[in-house]
Amino acid sequence: MTAEATRYWFPAKRYGWGWGVPGTWQGRVVLLVYVAVVAAAACFVSPSRHVLIFSAVMVIATLGLLLVCLRKGEPPRWRWGGQ
Repeated sequence: MTAEATRYWFPAKRYGWGWGVPGTWQGRVVLLVYVAVVAAAACFVSPSRHVLIFSAVMVIATLGLLLVCLRKGEPPRWRWGGQ
C-alpha cells in the first residue's frame, strides 16, 4: 500500500480530541456536502415552524459527518501537541 492510499481524509487536531481541517479533496467534498445540507435545511425547513423536522435533519447530517470522520479520519484520541 502506498502512502497516498493510507492518507487520512480528516487528520487529527494537534491539540485536543477530534479532527482538524480535511487533508484531502475527498474530505473537503464531504465537508462541503455537510455544509450544503445544513444550509438547505436552514433555507427550506423553517426551524421556528418545523422544529422536529429541522432537528432531525441536523442530527442525521451531523451523525453522517461523524461516521465518515470515524471511518476515514485518524483514530480519535486526546493529543497534547506532540507527535
